Amino acid sequence: MATLTHAHEELFQRAPDERYETLAALIDHCKVTRRSSEDRWLSHDRISITSDMSVVLDGDPDHRFCNWSFSQLCQMAGVSRSTINRPSHKTASRALQETMPASEKPFQVLTSDSRIRSIHGVAYTRLWNEELLTTIAEAAPGFTTPQQAFDGSTGLYCGEQDMFAFLIDPTGWVEINDQAFAPGFFVWNSEVGRRTVGIQSFWFQQVCQNHIVWDAVQVIETSRRHTARVRDFLDVVRTTVAELVQKRDARRDGLAGVIERAMREKLGDDADAVMKQLQKHGVSRDLGKKAIEIAGQGNGFTIFSLVDALTQLSQRVTFIGDRTAIDTKVSSLLALVA
Repeated sequence: MATLTHAHEELFQRAPDERYETLAALIDHCKVTRRSSEDRWLSHDRISITSDMSVVLDGDPDHRFCNWSFSQLCQMAGVSRSTINRPSHKTASRALQETMPASEKPFQVLTSDSRIRSIHGVAYTRLWNEELLTTIAEAAPGFTTPQQAFDGSTGLYCGEQDMFAFLIDPTGWVEINDQAFAPGFFVWNSEVGRRTVGIQSFWFQQVCQNHIVWDAVQVIETSRRHTARVRDFLDVVRTTVAELVQKRDARRDGLAGVIERAMREKLGDDADAVMKQLQKHGVSRDLGKKAIEIAGQGNGFTIFSLVDALTQLSQRVTFIGDRTAIDTKVSSLLALVA
């Protein structure tokens, strides 16, 4: 079974003013942020950086870059942020003005009062945190935050650059071979392009006060970049959460039966036989070898032990596409006892 540390990592990198007690409070904050923000489409000659590093947007003066938008500007200009921070403001502003790309296409500048939250090219499509969280609230009325962390954090965060939420279904517990599992998910987004929008759903056994999720099964992660069809991802989120809510009783019973059978039935009697079966299901020899080594340390080569091993290996993979490929192979193994 997998150990999920996403919420744990968020817990230790969030400032107190980025933490929220309830989903409703987080949504209200995101609504206020959206209402105070404005998208401006401006050609490069309508963006001027003054000698004191303030910014004039289409004749509107006294705007300032925040940490994130300044990093974006440096990247667009092809200059190192550490380098541009060394000279005087006058020299730095001139360097940025001269290296900023003179594209025929406009820039998308997101402002909030006098603060520039982000700057993008035309390929970027924004998905507001309010849109995503409202979808979550509508699709998952029974989900709530897990137990509070040691410092009182609930797993709900939103800062200048991104948002993260950790929710569970406290009524969804099911006993499987004297072990209890419940459904939950992580969801994340960035209105300024700091990270993808994504959701990771799972069934878990325990959450500690460091918000580490222990012994998770059926871990499925999906994410998308902020491109033209990013709003289609709301349907993905809606479907993922709705299945956990609307079908939780059926899924709970089905999960119990599947896991019980997977814990009993073996994929093979020895490593060679297991390897042949894994390869039939698209598992590479290298990945299969690692899974067999992990599974062999526990209860032998049961389908559950191999699914568990592959799930653990999936969480070590960096790229979402590779993780999704492994998750698909895990599902095909579980289908043997479904």
